[in-house]
Amino acid sequence: MGRHQRLAGTGTALRWVLMLGLMVVVFIADTITDLEIAVAVFYVAVVLIAAGFLRARSVLVVAASCVVLTLASFMFTRSGAYEAGVINCALSIGAIVGTTYLALTKSSAILAEHEARAQLVRLARVNSLGELTASIAHEINQPLTGVINSGNAGLRWLAAEPPNLSKARQALERIIGDANRASSVVERVRSLAKRVEPKAEWLNAAAIVNETIALSRGELDQNHIVIRTHVAKDLPLVFADGIQIQQVLLNIILNAMEAMAKTPPERREITIELSSNDGRFVEFSIADNGCGIALDEAEGVFDAFHSTKSDGMGIGLAVSRSIVEAHGGRIWAGPRSGGGAEFHFTLRGHKLGV
Repeated sequence: MGRHQRLAGTGTALRWVLMLGLMVVVFIADTITDLEIAVAVFYVAVVLIAAGFLRARSVLVVAASCVVLTLASFMFTRSGAYEAGVINCALSIGAIVGTTYLALTKSSAILAEHEARAQLVRLARVNSLGELTASIAHEINQPLTGVINSGNAGLRWLAAEPPNLSKARQALERIIGDANRASSVVERVRSLAKRVEPKAEWLNAAAIVNETIALSRGELDQNHIVIRTHVAKDLPLVFADGIQIQQVLLNIILNAMEAMAKTPPERREITIELSSNDGRFVEFSIADNGCGIALDEAEGVFDAFHSTKSDGMGIGLAVSRSIVEAHGGRIWAGPRSGGGAEFHFTLRGHKLGV
C-alpha cells in the first residue's frame, strides 16, 4: 500500500512540474514573439492538464492565471501590429475560458457517474443483505444460544457444594468466545451495509473467501448446500477492497443457491477454486450444479437490469462486473460441463518477497 501511495504522489508531482513548466514556456514564447502570433492559445493545454488531476476550484485558479499571463504578455510585447495583438489576445482568452468550461463540465459528469456507480454498489449490498436475513439471524443465534447455555452451566457450577470454580471458569471462557463470534458476525454485516469509500490493500484471497462463506453459512445450511474450496499452493496476495470483493462473491453464491432450487439435495454443491498461473493475477472460479446458463447468454448476464428471476432487480452481476473491472481484473461466465454454471473473475496478484 505504501508503494502504491508513493507512485500516486510521484505522478501528481510530475503533473505539477509539467503544467507549471508549460505555463512558463508559453508565457516566454508569447512575450518574445510578434503580436500577430497567438501563442497564448497553447494555455489550453495547461487547463486540460490541470483538469486531469485538480479539483474544480483549483482548475479555475489555473485558468485565471493563464488569462493574467496572456494579458501580461500582450502588455510586454512591443513588436507587431497592435490591432492584431488585441484580436489574438481576445481569441486566446476565449479559448482558455471555453476549454475551462468544457473541462469542468466533463469532470462533473464523470463525478456524477462515479457517484451513481457507488450508489448502485451500495444498493446491491443492501439487496444482498435482505436476501441473507435468515443467514444473519442463524449466524448470530448460534453464539447467543451458546452464551445462554454456558451462563446457566456456570451458575449451576457456582451453586454446587462446594462450588466448582474450574468448571465455572470454563463456562465463562466459552461465554467470552461465543460473544466474540457474535460480535464478528455483526461487524461483517455492518461492513457490507455501511457506506464506505473503497480501500484497496494487499489481502489474502483465501481469507476473503472464508469470510464470505461464514457470512452466508446459515443460508447455505438452510438450503442443504455443500460448499467446497480448493486453494492453490503459494497463492499470491490480491490488491483489492476486501468488502467489495466479498460483495462479488456473495452475489455469485446467492445466484448459485437460487439456480439449485430444483436440484436434488444430494447434488447441491458449490465449488470455489483459487488459482494463479504466473503470479500476476489470481483467478476466482465458482461452479454450481444448478439449472445452468446457455453459452450465447453468458455475456448478457452482466448487463444492468438483466435478470432471470421474476422479482430480481438485475443489478447484482452488473455491479460485480463494475467492481472487478475497477480493480483491473475481468469477469466472465459460462456453462459447466456436466450441468450447472461457472463464474470466473481475476484480481491483480503479488507474491510475497517479489
